[in-house]
Amino acid sequence: MKTVIWWIRRDLRLTDNQALDAALHNAEAIIPVFVLDDKILASDYVGNKQVAFMLAGLQALDDALQARGNRLIVRRGDPVAELRQLVEETGATAIYAERANSPYAKQRDAAVAEFAALTLTAGISIQEPWDVLKKDGTPYTVFTPYKKRWYALLKPEQRAVLDAPAHIPAPDGHIESLPLPASPALAQPLQYVSGAARAQALLTQFVAAEQRDAPALCFYDEQRDLPSVDGTSSLSAYLRFGMLSARQAADAGLKRIQSAKSKAERENASVWVSELIWRDFYMSILYHFPHVIDGNFRPDYDYIDWRNDTTEFAAWCAGKTGYPIVDAAMRQLVQTGWMHNRARMIVASFLVKDLLIDWRWGEKFFMQHLIDGDPAANNGGWQWAAGTGTDAAPYFRIFNPMSQSKKFDGNGDYIRRYVPELANVPKKYIHAPWEMPPLEQALAKVEIGTDYPAPIVDHKLARLRTLDAYKASKAVAAEKR
Repeated sequence: MKTVIWWIRRDLRLTDNQALDAALHNAEAIIPVFVLDDKILASDYVGNKQVAFMLAGLQALDDALQARGNRLIVRRGDPVAELRQLVEETGATAIYAERANSPYAKQRDAAVAEFAALTLTAGISIQEPWDVLKKDGTPYTVFTPYKKRWYALLKPEQRAVLDAPAHIPAPDGHIESLPLPASPALAQPLQYVSGAARAQALLTQFVAAEQRDAPALCFYDEQRDLPSVDGTSSLSAYLRFGMLSARQAADAGLKRIQSAKSKAERENASVWVSELIWRDFYMSILYHFPHVIDGNFRPDYDYIDWRNDTTEFAAWCAGKTGYPIVDAAMRQLVQTGWMHNRARMIVASFLVKDLLIDWRWGEKFFMQHLIDGDPAANNGGWQWAAGTGTDAAPYFRIFNPMSQSKKFDGNGDYIRRYVPELANVPKKYIHAPWEMPPLEQALAKVEIGTDYPAPIVDHKLARLRTLDAYKASKAVAAEKR
């Protein structure tokens, strides 16, 4: 009986799994294995919420495998050593896995390929980084032309969603497996139910829904920037761990574009598909420019004189900056393991442009708390906010937290949900409560500076300070060239 290993990494699903499909077509028995990598689990860039979500997803995957005549084999340690040992134990003739393109993944996979026939398939991104290139063979560094090329190159097979197999044959004999470890202790239960079944249900509901009172693809662009409204798909964490394939998500969105009953519906669906293309774009940037994992994409900003005030950073982390929209977002992150995308942009701009703190500090904090924390997308988003990345907008784009708050949380509903100290503050003052007269503070039962902090920085002065710091960095870079 020809036996192969299905090495599960970021693909905790049976539906539309190209590595599993390839294994099934080339073997008579499959060994599904997940290696708990201590190097990753011990990383400062991995948090308990994400680990808990992953472990619950692995349990759901094991349940699905057992329903199909197989089971999940769990090992722990260095993946290279553990896979070598498993090959020796079982006589497996090959290993199949979905390709991962981070610098660490490429190094790890090269080491595995030295002792086993390793077949890597597509599946984490929709289109591979080396496929969407300019005509001269160089990678895109601006999103809009990348997106146009992405659409032009999209092939029918990149939309061909694979059904989950009805049966996954297991090899004869016993294979040792560790039990899944207990979930880390969490201050609050996870916001999301983990697992591929939940991801499928959310996708179906999101694509089909046509009512504004529920997440709906046909209203996505109209509602996606309003943090108090449940207007997003809530699929990011499932895409992060491959509980849902990006290909299936894109295909569902593209079908809705094609069947749209109105221009507005088509445009809303198109914006959501663009978010999936952004995901591919940032994976492409990390692949072609691996230095961005811990450095600026644009070297002009390698000489910024960051203030890196630890007291101010702690206030930002705790949601106690005195700017309600920033504090609401940071508290949402810490409490739930998720933050609304508009809020991510606001808090990132505030950390980098108002406090003049290195974007890498914020990137790391996000990874420690976000369930959907993805190295490529998180890095790309932070460098976008910092003005050090691929975005074509100038570095002097600096979000005004009060203006953003008024525009996207006009009534202050989001603020009041996560900053209960301000629950009684009138709409007139909810975005800048330090402007409340003493009598209004008494009526709202909140004393600014005591019950809720006064602003830790003056936005107007901070903006000027940041512009000077960026200009100075560009000048130093020019001198060194």
